[in-house]
Amino acid sequence: MLPPSRGLLWFGLVLGSVCASLESAAPGNSAADALNVLLIIVDDLRPSLGCYRDKLIRSPNIDQLASHSLLFQNAFAQQAVCAPSRVSFLTGRRPDTTRLYDFSSYWRVHAGNFSTIPQYFKENGYVTLSVGKVFHPGISSNHSDDSPYSWSLPAYHPSSEKYENTKTCRGPDGELHANLLCPVDVADVPEGTLPDKQSTEQAIRLLEKMKTSASPFFLAVGYHKPHIPFRYPKEFQKLYPLENITLAPDPQVPAGLPPVAYNPWMDIRQREDVQALNLSVPYGPVPADFQRKIRQSYFASVSYVDTQVGQLLSALDELQLASSTVVVLTSDHGRQAVDLVELLSLFPTLAGLAGLRVPPRCPIPSFHVQLCREGRNLLKHFQFRAVEGDPPVHANPRELVAYSQYPRPADSPQWNSDKPSLKDIKIMGYSIRTIDYRYTVWVGFNPQEFLANFSDIHAGELYFVDSDPLQDHNVYNDSQGGALPWSLMP
Repeated sequence: MLPPSRGLLWFGLVLGSVCASLESAAPGNSAADALNVLLIIVDDLRPSLGCYRDKLIRSPNIDQLASHSLLFQNAFAQQAVCAPSRVSFLTGRRPDTTRLYDFSSYWRVHAGNFSTIPQYFKENGYVTLSVGKVFHPGISSNHSDDSPYSWSLPAYHPSSEKYENTKTCRGPDGELHANLLCPVDVADVPEGTLPDKQSTEQAIRLLEKMKTSASPFFLAVGYHKPHIPFRYPKEFQKLYPLENITLAPDPQVPAGLPPVAYNPWMDIRQREDVQALNLSVPYGPVPADFQRKIRQSYFASVSYVDTQVGQLLSALDELQLASSTVVVLTSDHGRQAVDLVELLSLFPTLAGLAGLRVPPRCPIPSFHVQLCREGRNLLKHFQFRAVEGDPPVHANPRELVAYSQYPRPADSPQWNSDKPSLKDIKIMGYSIRTIDYRYTVWVGFNPQEFLANFSDIHAGELYFVDSDPLQDHNVYNDSQGGALPWSLMP
């Protein structure tokens, strides 16, 4: 299993950095004093940002936000796929509780009537608004972005998002293609705009309306990029000349990686420009020149989204809302470094920052409980760091543990390995990440009963991160069968 610290795609799926503004992290006492919330979700964002010491990336706006925020460098998603991850952190429940591992079920029907972060704020007097990709659209959010439970108004989706996977990419042959790499002249694309530009414009319009509202607001803005395809204004490509783009430091399949852990990247292979490479399945290497182009377009997509974030934050400031708004920026997938946290912590921490009652810890099982949380509250990190120069909070080592999981349909890579449907899941990989190691065990899984069989071990992985920071050397078979502390499982 590729480590949750990298996400599950080398050049696409993300981190889960959480930048929560400290400027106004003091609970309000009344409706007039209540803090607003701006939650920004960036799809598939890795820690490829200046605030994570990446010297190549141009991300001045997100870096500026991070400079006066609490920046978590070790934040992990609970499953590195859009719909399961978003439902997980927006409900504060793990995928084994939401029972969503794919895109094809709605948790309120198939698991439990679990409250969401926006629903909780709505029930506490907030106007809750959704723009862009917040919940994953479709069955997993009841084709309604979980309305009317979560939102005061119907969720907004940009009209141009329907063109994202169509033939709008001008190729070297002058024809239009459905490519992975898709820098565009915005004036030439359908509707003359792009989804994230439309989302920023709508979010600013909503901020202008909420400026005069007597109620506090919870505004969630979800950006599509840098999710594939890399469809972005072509001028951002000029920020990253190909001669400045390096290859990944460890492009080979890691030594001792069990076949069940390998992802054949079938969604990437479906793009026309990738199909033209005629790569062998499942391990065929991508040519070095195309690797550089992928990385170039990913970085350009990050810089494009950074400008959208900058416009949104500038509007918040110009409308004199910044001093009364908690700002959170996160991605929907996982990464690593100082204190380990999970995206599950968003629910209790946001509630605490806004001065709302923090939902109680979930019992086991909790399918019958509407409001509870499986993540820990990170509010103490804000309280202790509120005064400049205060020493950082040191958590109990037992708290510095993050958990994630990923389903597989078979022991070897096949066409649906990266995103199997529930009925096809035969194996579940569970990972524990501590400050010292990442341990993954792949076990039998019954999709009808939603049960993992930990006595049916198909494969394992063990990496010691100090000596093997890129997690390329699996020493599971040297660890006496992987006898590690599964008592730490939540």
